[in-house]
Amino acid sequence: MALFVIGDLHLSLGGSKPMDIFDGWDGYVEKIKAGFERIAPEDTVVLCGDLTWALSLEEAEEDFRFVAGLPGKKILLKGNHDYWFTTAAKAYTFFKARGFDDIEILNNNAFLYGDAVLCGTRGWLYDESVDGEHNRKILKREAVRFELSLAAAEKKSSGEKLCFFHYPPRFKGYVCDEIVALMEKYGVKRCWYGHIHGRKGHRSAVTGVVGGIEYNMVSADYVDFVPQNIHI
Repeated sequence: MALFVIGDLHLSLGGSKPMDIFDGWDGYVEKIKAGFERIAPEDTVVLCGDLTWALSLEEAEEDFRFVAGLPGKKILLKGNHDYWFTTAAKAYTFFKARGFDDIEILNNNAFLYGDAVLCGTRGWLYDESVDGEHNRKILKREAVRFELSLAAAEKKSSGEKLCFFHYPPRFKGYVCDEIVALMEKYGVKRCWYGHIHGRKGHRSAVTGVVGGIEYNMVSADYVDFVPQNIHI
């Protein structure tokens, strides 16, 4: 049994918005299949948001069928392009009706993995100098959701909290103070995030240990569409 993570699959199998037109995304669906060949049925894979371009669960059915057909248990969190997501309850009803039994949702909750606990939230990029009060409210809401996840983790285990986001808590020249402060408060030592694409974006990603927390960028095009092993 092993734990893996990857973000931003950006599937559009039932739609008309393939990513092949972008640099580095040619043949990406086949690359995803090949990348998942390292996953065993008993493994767990965290998907860090932007799973599909679909605007509704119904539109996303083919994408979820593809994901369900990949090996391993999948735990997914919401990204900024996951417009299909309204509530976890509606998603689980949709999954159950179609037999997608190996897909879970990380949303205001936490999941045990051995002695460790998987927690996190979508996150948000916020710059007070350019963004308005609406974005400040979104960030505060994401911070509340993250703390709910962290609190749920503490109830499940005293083991390491492994945190997952869609948006980066740190980016070149930017720090999401609310999210980082919560990681520090709850003793988080490692986190993973996606959202950032393209060579220029990749160069601006923060990776490695900063302030005692290890940051790992796992956007699909950054990791060559191969889920990354998380060593416990």
